Amino acid sequence: MRQDKGEVIIIGAGPSGAVAAGLLRRAGRAVTLVEKEVFPRFCIGESLLPQSMEYIEAAGMLQDVVEAGFQFKNGAAFACDTKHAQFDFREKFSPGWGTTYQVPRGPFDKALADAAARMGADIRYRHEVTRVDLSGEKPVLSVLPKNGEAYTLTGDFLLDASGYGRVLPRLLDLETPSELPVRQAIFTHIEDRITRNAGFDREKILISVHPGKRDVWYWLIPFSNGRSSIGVVGRREQFARADLEGLGEREQLRAWVMEAPNLAKLLRDAAWDTPAQHIIGYSANVKALHGRHFALLGNATEFLDPVFSSGVTIAFKSADLAVKAILRQLAGEPVDWARAYAQPLMTGVNAFRAFVNAWYDCRLQDIIFHPSKHPEIKRMISAVLAGYAWDENNPFVARAERRLASLDAACALG
Repeated sequence: MRQDKGEVIIIGAGPSGAVAAGLLRRAGRAVTLVEKEVFPRFCIGESLLPQSMEYIEAAGMLQDVVEAGFQFKNGAAFACDTKHAQFDFREKFSPGWGTTYQVPRGPFDKALADAAARMGADIRYRHEVTRVDLSGEKPVLSVLPKNGEAYTLTGDFLLDASGYGRVLPRLLDLETPSELPVRQAIFTHIEDRITRNAGFDREKILISVHPGKRDVWYWLIPFSNGRSSIGVVGRREQFARADLEGLGEREQLRAWVMEAPNLAKLLRDAAWDTPAQHIIGYSANVKALHGRHFALLGNATEFLDPVFSSGVTIAFKSADLAVKAILRQLAGEPVDWARAYAQPLMTGVNAFRAFVNAWYDCRLQDIIFHPSKHPEIKRMISAVLAGYAWDENNPFVARAERRLASLDAACALG
């Protein structure tokens, strides 16, 4: 059997893997990415947060993203029946980028991966990791190409950026149940045909709440080519409706969308030309974020919920923290991975978690739709929604749950 050697091996060439590769290559380190699929490929999660731009820029990939022509994004809009609210991410508490893009993930992920390859990363598409051995001095992967013979790949350090594939959590028995309820999403891409005079801001993601079920919500993410990503999220049992029984997923999604008056109006002329897909029980957790010679990145660590589009931002942050620790370790420095990686990463994850929980128990909805908003508090909330969930100068990061509870109580008192 062929035996290959590398320095840093990354499983998965998606956003976290590509950015990690870019950061490592800029530091002069050799990188091998093993990717099961071929790019471009479909993936959900198209609305970026401004915080992400910092890591794209640091990885040397900003020009690649800017020149791809993606839809400009400056904020988020929320709607529930007749109530509306908007957040402009340029008006936020934390310093940094206030704008970003809304991206079809196929071309976006390929743009990042191509940039990593241009920078010298060795990307091996259609190569599947079937086994990982961490018992020796270095990690050893068993790899099976789509059209070729199996081989082993040995490196100095291993990063799992496999996203929903969760390669190391599966192979190393690291998976553990999420504390979040089991929810389901149905989604597709459409030709939205939204007219210019419809009052729709294509520079913002639109989050809509079902008028009769406040824990059911929709996303509408416009792209630069006249198409949009549309999806509905709810508890699994909420999708078991007798009136939708026998319908295909696209027809079920369309029926749900027509129950939200604002979406029914916006999308009345839309062309539903793409089959819908679904995902159930997407929230995930792990027993450990790192171990001897390895670390987990992005969705391979923990996936919360799509409501605030935090997935790619968490993926990039995890790549940035992990690469900084790896560079120190490869230089011979002792690294406390809990302090250098896991603890700082979970600061932002826990802030997002508090916002997700407050959204589903409706406290955050009451805050967002409250008619009177204190400007400075709105800027603090806007910063978290823009991805700055690691800025502990922001009270809604450092004490997220307490601040949200206090603000909700204040809103209730008027």
